[in-house]
Amino acid sequence: MFRKMRRFKQQLSDEECRAILKAEPRGVLAVSGDDGYPYALPISHYYDEEANKLYFHGAKQGHKLDAIRRSDKVSFCVYDKGFVREGEWALNIKSVIVFGRLRPVTDPEKTEEICRRLGNKFYPDPESVEKEIERDLSRVLCLELEIEHMTGKLVNES
Repeated sequence: MFRKMRRFKQQLSDEECRAILKAEPRGVLAVSGDDGYPYALPISHYYDEEANKLYFHGAKQGHKLDAIRRSDKVSFCVYDKGFVREGEWALNIKSVIVFGRLRPVTDPEKTEEICRRLGNKFYPDPESVEKEIERDLSRVLCLELEIEHMTGKLVNES
């Protein structure tokens, strides 16, 4: 169903892909938007390696949610900061593309857990996370991306 990577010599292992999903703070989520136009948006994520799922949070309404109600098939791209090899000018970037199904999380306890994990990834201390959860949890909708296919690649920008 999913294409094999054409430039397979640049392909990252599943372990390298998972490490990037865990380490990097954000990526670009692509959905099928209005009138068939792609809609891609930068978004923070949390990767649950044990469940092999990605989690996001946001408002309870909007373009992204309208799109996933029409089609829950999405892709999500994450890439690292890159590196330059000594004596070269070009940036080398490791990227991961995930394909899967995106669904709202309906369990309030799971929503709070996801928000806490996301918060701990970004906020400077646990107290700040708890304040944010107390203040905004009722306005948050979390989304769960069930990964169906994942590939990663090392790209040299030269």
